[in-house]
Amino acid sequence: MSDVNTLSERIDALEMRLAYQDVTIETLNQTITAQWSEIDRLTRQVTELKERVREAESNAPGPLNEKPPHY
Repeated sequence: MSDVNTLSERIDALEMRLAYQDVTIETLNQTITAQWSEIDRLTRQVTELKERVREAESNAPGPLNEKPPHY
């Protein structure tokens, strides 16, 4: 009878560990999904900022410390 009780306790312990691991895996999955969303958003933002800098550089006048043409 003690073998049955021991086996039952071991199965219960394994089931509890499995349930805990399922919760942990789901939490990690949600965290990773949120991080990828944030990475995608930041990547788009960096790309947009690069484009804005290129645009600003192309519309900017020449260097400010350039000597005037009469020198």
